[in-house]
Amino acid sequence: MMTKTHKDETWIFAYGSLMWRPAFEFAESEPALLHGYHRAFCIYSHIYRGSPDNPGLVLGHDTGGSCVGRAFRLRPEEAPGILEQIHAREMIYHVYIEKQLPIMLTRRENKLRVFARTYTADRAGLQYTGKLDHKTTIELIRNGRGISGEARDYLANTIHHLRQLGLPVTRLKRLLEAVNAEI
Repeated sequence: MMTKTHKDETWIFAYGSLMWRPAFEFAESEPALLHGYHRAFCIYSHIYRGSPDNPGLVLGHDTGGSCVGRAFRLRPEEAPGILEQIHAREMIYHVYIEKQLPIMLTRRENKLRVFARTYTADRAGLQYTGKLDHKTTIELIRNGRGISGEARDYLANTIHHLRQLGLPVTRLKRLLEAVNAEI
């Protein structure tokens, strides 16, 4: 496995809405794998997918396991402004930690490792949920509505985009089925 270390390359690793609603231009994009963190509904959403009185849930990178997602390579001249834009979007909750971590680009014949900016869950953050029981998770996703829409749609869009990338969705699909049950 080769590690790419070109200083002029800036990669972003996305695992939730940033995958399907990046809101920035990029030079290229492809599926990628991050070790050491997994995608989890572990962040109370008080703005985008809920409110302080009726929180929803959004995804965070929690410690342990691995996560498949989407990597974006930014053009060098556009990277500083885009990084600021992403930082403002992700840090609205003050429950993420910005990190530069190694990811593996998975669509290439020779898997390539690059370093990418990503946001991991801050376990000390006030909106970090910890591990919720299944019933609570379902209810928060089912009832969460914020300025960007419903938490249920957030989950469905994440599943849809992972499928488009040819990535696994089994666990998230079962969660969506439970959220949609009895409605």
